[in-house]
Amino acid sequence: MSVLNPEPLAGRVAVVTGGGAGIGGGVSRLLAQAGALVVINDIEAEYAEAAAKDITEAGGQAIVVVGDIREPETVVRLRDAALGAAGGRIDVLVNNVGDYRPSSVFLRSTEEDWAASHAINFEHVLRVTHAILPTMVEQGSGSIVNVSTVEAIRGIPGCPVYSAYNAAVIAFTKSLAVDVARKGVRVNAIAPDMADTLQTPAEAMLRGRDPKLIGSWIPLARFGQPEDYARVVLFLASDDSGFVTGHLIPVDGGTIAASGWHGKANGKGWTNLPDQA
Repeated sequence: MSVLNPEPLAGRVAVVTGGGAGIGGGVSRLLAQAGALVVINDIEAEYAEAAAKDITEAGGQAIVVVGDIREPETVVRLRDAALGAAGGRIDVLVNNVGDYRPSSVFLRSTEEDWAASHAINFEHVLRVTHAILPTMVEQGSGSIVNVSTVEAIRGIPGCPVYSAYNAAVIAFTKSLAVDVARKGVRVNAIAPDMADTLQTPAEAMLRGRDPKLIGSWIPLARFGQPEDYARVVLFLASDDSGFVTGHLIPVDGGTIAASGWHGKANGKGWTNLPDQA
């Protein structure tokens, strides 16, 4: 949001999957603050209702669709709720759901693990987009924002299948953007890292280590909060990014740019030898 336009999504309908808590919760709340009617999907009714309550108490509009986004029936209900919300429009879709679990060393993984990772990280992105994109094409406008991960653009030990499916999200984003650009629909993605959320709480990432070491791992010297990612999603959802499509924006506090370099614990310089961090 800008001073000149405090409600850049006024009159628009936004769909957010996994929109109750974590990054998705931050996105739902900020898009509503920006003027959108937000249709919140979440598998956890408690989280979805809490987000909707925050939105309505702040003067915004929200609709809740509880259900597992991996299930086709949930996708249909989500689309229909959005179409029925405000005259049959859908202006923004945020495919936010994803999870690194189940993950393991590849040699210990099973086909069931691969299928589970596919369902939670990529398949639903195809299914939800396929359900909602026709409305955007028909109205000649729309913005789709997919949430991937920095682990899709660098190697991550122990999670190769998770990384692969998130890389697929990025490839899908770029190719779909080219496919539908002339139809007035933009498609972009963000790649979070170091997010302090229910799925990846800061306490678990620290694992008892001194919080003063955060600056050794993250150039901006703090963990990301849901609103950090939500602000970038809002930019991509709004007309402020009207000439941006087919791109991935890392929202990572500088971890990709640092590319393996760690700030020394004494604050004096950098090292690419982790035992000196």
